[in-house]
Amino acid sequence: MALRLRPRSNGLARAVLRFRPAAFAGTFVALFLAVAIVSACGILLETGARASTPPTRYAAAPVVVAADQQARLRMGSGDGAYEVTAPLPDRARVDAALLERLAPLGRAVPDVVFPVRDGAGRTLDASGWGSTAFSPTELRSGRAPAGPGEVVLGGADGPDRVTLDTPAGAREFRVVGHADRAGAWFTDTEARTLSGHPDGLDAIVLFGADAQQARAAVDGRAQVLTGDARALDARLTGAKEVLTGLGGSFGGIATLVAVFTAAGTVALSVGQRSREFALLRAVGATPRQIRRTVATEALLVAPLAGALGCVPGIVLASWWFGQLKAKGAVPAGVDLAVSWIPLVSAVGLALAAALIAGWAASRRPARIRPGLALASAAVERLRPGWIRTPLGLAALAGGAACATLAATSSGPDAANAALGVVMLFMLAVALLGPLIARACASLLGLPLRAAGAPGALAAANSRTNARRLASAITPIVLAMAFSSTLVFLHTSEDRAVRQQQQSGLLADHVIPLTADGTSVDRAVAGGAVALTRTSVLAVVGSGGDRSFHTASAQGVTGDLGNLAAVQDLGVRSGDLSRLAAPGTVAIDRTLAEATHTGTGDRIALRMPDGTPVTPEIVAVYTRGLGLGEVTLPAADLAGRTTAGRPTELLVRGPAPEGLGPVLSAAPSGPASVPSPTEVRVFQPSGV
Repeated sequence: MALRLRPRSNGLARAVLRFRPAAFAGTFVALFLAVAIVSACGILLETGARASTPPTRYAAAPVVVAADQQARLRMGSGDGAYEVTAPLPDRARVDAALLERLAPLGRAVPDVVFPVRDGAGRTLDASGWGSTAFSPTELRSGRAPAGPGEVVLGGADGPDRVTLDTPAGAREFRVVGHADRAGAWFTDTEARTLSGHPDGLDAIVLFGADAQQARAAVDGRAQVLTGDARALDARLTGAKEVLTGLGGSFGGIATLVAVFTAAGTVALSVGQRSREFALLRAVGATPRQIRRTVATEALLVAPLAGALGCVPGIVLASWWFGQLKAKGAVPAGVDLAVSWIPLVSAVGLALAAALIAGWAASRRPARIRPGLALASAAVERLRPGWIRTPLGLAALAGGAACATLAATSSGPDAANAALGVVMLFMLAVALLGPLIARACASLLGLPLRAAGAPGALAAANSRTNARRLASAITPIVLAMAFSSTLVFLHTSEDRAVRQQQQSGLLADHVIPLTADGTSVDRAVAGGAVALTRTSVLAVVGSGGDRSFHTASAQGVTGDLGNLAAVQDLGVRSGDLSRLAAPGTVAIDRTLAEATHTGTGDRIALRMPDGTPVTPEIVAVYTRGLGLGEVTLPAADLAGRTTAGRPTELLVRGPAPEGLGPVLSAAPSGPASVPSPTEVRVFQPSGV
């Protein structure tokens, strides 16, 4: 009776892994790192999707009426209509007239929070005493403020009279009490006046009122919030966009590179053992057994590499999240969300990549007839693939087209095209890897052949085994292209910012303002120029492809003739002297191209608090990246920012005294100032 021997491909795979672990070292490391990167990005994406902050300031408020903190732009019509949103640069405020409409429903408490500075230069959160109804504060001594000119300060003791610099100006107050926590409290009426926006409230807190009745009363003019929505953290929406952008957009590209790298390493590992597979075919192994062996190897290596890769993935996500928190991009109340979903997804993606790459690499040795297996494995196939080669050429042509578009565009269009260039060229390298490797081996082999027999042998071996060489160099090319693009995009932008600041900043001194408004007014009267650094939203694009762009802005206080002495914006058209009129603006050339506007046109902007305006463009300049994309009269920003005061002073000549630390110009260049995009918006503590 004949015996039928059943080859055990699973046992063969385990034996290879046991006795030749070095053959799988590269595959293990590639899958390990791929899972680490993918899981870290997935954790950030999940954190962005689930990010929330508990209500702190309004935790004891049953119903809160506040303005929408998002700018909204409706696109399309009918069933295809959709809405484009963007977080506002500053705090949007609710109309104070709603107090009268809400008062019949219950007790309505107006709330405003704004910064004040004391004589020691400390910044305090100031509000009305009525806010203590939902933000518990106890008096340590004295009484609550009852009239104008009275204030309660945090702390145990202090002087009877203090001078506080408020958004409405510096004023002297009589201290009538001391509270158990830091801050300053005025009467509700005076707090609204001192905030700089008496007609706008941060929120209205309702006691004893039904939320549905409140929604009917406001009639769409504000949001009625309950539960966790009462957190009202203006940075939360921006943080969610940052986290989902990093985890989704960046994570998607990083995942693609990681998967390509891991797949290339798996293909290299399989390709290096093509002669072993040929020998198995020669002794009777079936194509299915060859493919099953490769799949089993992937199933043995990938899960272990994935499970171990999740650990550094969590560590990387935690470090990354901590850096975002430290830089203020994520509010302190948001926690990192780590669940099984991104971890299992990362391991599954790595396993799928290993299986697909192994299957593709094992197709040729598995389908060759046993009698020709050893002969075919001795020399690589030189004929290019009839599927990957046309696709690679198409990707190469697309990359060249995107490169031309990026070279002839500017602003966001150029940046988007640059990413397309990288992705298409990376795909072309991955698909045309064998042809590129053979061409490089032929070109670089010329000097090697001149070095003698060893060099000639190395050149011939590289050219003959171009597919194996391509499997080795393609992952390196992909990783280097991706990382270099990310690094050099930012370094190029930073270099452009520095160059524009060096050319455009003519001031001898830049003074971050910490002094009271009276001292600043004297300096401006003496020829200095005060700037209010903030951001505005511009509607860019045209037709159905419009969106919001956050543009750095500077509000100018002082004689516009003095502005030319401290800043050279590089005006290309128009006249900055016309900027003195209200409702006018000067914009950077890149922003003008993105909005399809020019001198004499009107541009659609949203002020820091979300107020829509359409100022007239009086000038277009070229140094907006380093100095500010939008320049407008500071008077147009009155009541539109929480701080309500200039943020820096530009001085030509001797620096005024008593205005705080001075950033003086170096002998080789202008004063060193932060990028205008680094705008810090006042965020009250406990919100």
